Amino acid sequence: MAARVLDGAAVARAIRDELRPDVRELAARGSRPGLGVLLVGEDPASTVYVRSKTRACEDLGIASETTRLPAAASTEEVAAAVTAYNARADVHGILVQLPLPRQVDTTRVLDLVDPAKDVDGFHAENVGRLVQKRPRFVACTPAGIMELLRRYEIPVAGRRAVVVGRSDIVGKPMALLLLHADATVTVCHSKTRELAAVCREADILVAAIGRAGALRAEHVKPGAVVVDVGMNRVEDRALALELAPARAEEFERRGYLLVGDVHAPSVAEVASALSPVPGGVGPLTIALLLANTVRAAAAQARG
Repeated sequence: MAARVLDGAAVARAIRDELRPDVRELAARGSRPGLGVLLVGEDPASTVYVRSKTRACEDLGIASETTRLPAAASTEEVAAAVTAYNARADVHGILVQLPLPRQVDTTRVLDLVDPAKDVDGFHAENVGRLVQKRPRFVACTPAGIMELLRRYEIPVAGRRAVVVGRSDIVGKPMALLLLHADATVTVCHSKTRELAAVCREADILVAAIGRAGALRAEHVKPGAVVVDVGMNRVEDRALALELAPARAEEFERRGYLLVGDVHAPSVAEVASALSPVPGGVGPLTIALLLANTVRAAAAQARG
């Protein structure tokens, strides 16, 4: 039997609808939530992502402003843009779109963001608060995944969870959130031996490895819940159609497909539930960014 589809887009719509009254109330009190976005360079994926976030803000009534800097911008120029957003009372949340160009010191830039406006949850202070289980803001993708599990009533406590990937953006905070929800957590990475065997221990498997179709049926325990975080552009026709055979027309039209880290056709026959790509984790990331921005505005309004 094919796996149940974990519809992240539907959950994201529900989250946004729940936020609307809060946005209206804050605006009525003169504290309309505002998001300041910093985009450096013209990376196509980042540009599309920022555009999606801007549209989502407009739909919800959140003020959104994007500062664009050239790809050759220095660390000092990027830092100055962050400092300017920090100083503005009408900007409640700051998003530094990653990745930054190589010449920019990403750690220094993220450390400059006011922790009270760090709606991406990347500042060292907010990461530390998450470790201590007293979070202010949590990285949006892992937070969105926890919402997906909660709203689909997938139990976490007492279950084995495996996170494939150890990035600061997804893997590490994901592991902490699952741990705080009383799962027993294993984090895998490029040096993990016998990856498939480790993955097969999981009741909940989170794929955030960054390689198209890397996790296949042999990585999945029968009945496991699989969450696919990957977003990979595949231009090879054979691989694209192997991973998403039902999207052949889309490939012919675009010349590429966006696919996940999971080999969906094979995994869907083994897992009990699977998040799709697209339409799974991506919309949730944006929804949680909006939720964090609204929370930041409310907190700053309270003083």
